Amino acid sequence: MNIAPNILNAVNEWLTPTFDNDTQAAVKELMTTSPKELEESFYKNLEFGTGGMRGVMGVGNNRINKYTLGKNTQGLSDYLHQVFPNQPLKVVIAYDCRHNSNTLAKVVADVFSANGIHVYLFSDLRPTPELSFALKYLGCQCGIVLTASHNPPEYNGYKVYWEDGGQIVPPEDAAIINVIENLNYDKIKFNANEKLIEYIDTEIDKAFIKSSIENASFNTPAAAKDNLQVVFTSLHGTSIKSIPDTLSQAGYTNVHIVPEQAEPNGDFPTVKSPNPEEPEALTMALALADKTNSDIVVGTDPDCDRLGVAVRNNDGKMILLNGNQTMILMTSFLLKQWKKAGKINGKQFVGSTIVSTPMMMELATSYGVECKVGLTGFKWIAKMIKDFPELEFIGGGEESFGFMVGDAVRDKDAVAATLLICEVAAQAKAAGSSVYKELLQLYVENGFYKEYLVSLTKKGIEGLQEITQMMIDLRENPLKEISGQRVIMVEDYQSSIALNLLTGEETTMDIPKSNVLIYYTEDGSKICARPSGTEPKIKFYISVNAELDSVTNFDAAESFLDEKIQNIIAGMHLK
Repeated sequence: MNIAPNILNAVNEWLTPTFDNDTQAAVKELMTTSPKELEESFYKNLEFGTGGMRGVMGVGNNRINKYTLGKNTQGLSDYLHQVFPNQPLKVVIAYDCRHNSNTLAKVVADVFSANGIHVYLFSDLRPTPELSFALKYLGCQCGIVLTASHNPPEYNGYKVYWEDGGQIVPPEDAAIINVIENLNYDKIKFNANEKLIEYIDTEIDKAFIKSSIENASFNTPAAAKDNLQVVFTSLHGTSIKSIPDTLSQAGYTNVHIVPEQAEPNGDFPTVKSPNPEEPEALTMALALADKTNSDIVVGTDPDCDRLGVAVRNNDGKMILLNGNQTMILMTSFLLKQWKKAGKINGKQFVGSTIVSTPMMMELATSYGVECKVGLTGFKWIAKMIKDFPELEFIGGGEESFGFMVGDAVRDKDAVAATLLICEVAAQAKAAGSSVYKELLQLYVENGFYKEYLVSLTKKGIEGLQEITQMMIDLRENPLKEISGQRVIMVEDYQSSIALNLLTGEETTMDIPKSNVLIYYTEDGSKICARPSGTEPKIKFYISVNAELDSVTNFDAAESFLDEKIQNIIAGMHLK
């Protein structure tokens, strides 16, 4: 077998006594039976992306295992001692329903404790947003959650949170990664100091649910709550630990839970993908909604930070909203409630991202509130809160089915967001309206924006090379025209340059660098190209818009925008 020198060096390292016998045996097995998998497992180090470190479980430096996570944790421990000298250090660790999450969480706890750091470890699986909440509640400097969000069952991951409750951002991320990369595996301290590991559960749960209700409740009458029929599914994930209790304590009495999906299970046996962005994932929930004549369906991903929402359209049929639509609905509702309470005075803001709907800007402007736009990922919205302490954060989201209500949790939070969308639905129904009708009215008031995501999966070494080349081609040969529309502006977030193609003028963008390109056309369309930070995919985010003078003209306007989207897809050869 011909193995590249860099891969051979990595493989040989994993065959030394630094690694346990089982690991060495697994590496030897790959060498004899699966050379392709061996190459995939060792050709590079698993990297931090927009959502932390995420990958397939197995042996090797490009896999999730006790050694790659141990190395992360040792490096993080060293960094914590550097930046918080002579302080008692505390970290909190949570994990989701995935295979090995509980044992890997204990490995991480062991390494922290072996480095003299006090560890709060959840005694059982918990939603990711509860980790963010617990970090601030317990006064920790750092938090870790073991999760791979909605990835397939063979994946797991490691997300790092900092003392503000948000995920790590510059400069911490680069500094931590630098420490980790310069660390040898034989420096990992695996021998736990059990006295420094403290298990947590009920007290934090109660505080988290109480906080969620305080942040996401808006004086909805009890009768309106009683009149709302809700279907909820946890898709075999962690939200079953928090959302039913949150809805119950908030006064929602008619919540129908999909029983087949209520048991946490890392195999996700009833769905192809535990991703509430996928209509198929909510098939059982939609069937239960029709059986119970429910008004709204909510499904959450395994770690309970994203939510998918379905509501009835004007014909009474359940339709799945996309992430931009739920974000618009919840943001509009929050702004309306803040205005009603007299709390808007020009010192508030909402948050969004560069790949999300431009309608967020229109909506915020209509209320005299600033809309701050950051890179993809909620860590950038959390950073906005930290960077602008003089401003109040109302809420914010991104197109990938995540939303954050207030700043008690500084990450996307499906617990508070589920309660919030129920508040939207209950109040709308009590007023003789519906969530769907409220959405159409927002399109009339702010312009009809429609978004579409094209996601191309490119696995393995060849896939990574293909994605890299696609971005190079888009940079070096920028499109001048898309579907008959002139491109008027190209924003390159890697070079931080915005180029006006009509005037040739270049403008420097004051935003962290990222491998993202955005094209703007003369008819107001926006196309964003971005490799995923956590999956082997390249994503194209398409946004088109049109005026909508009346809800009665919605179908015609939607057909016009659908055709425009398909023309863009064809024009860019994205099929």
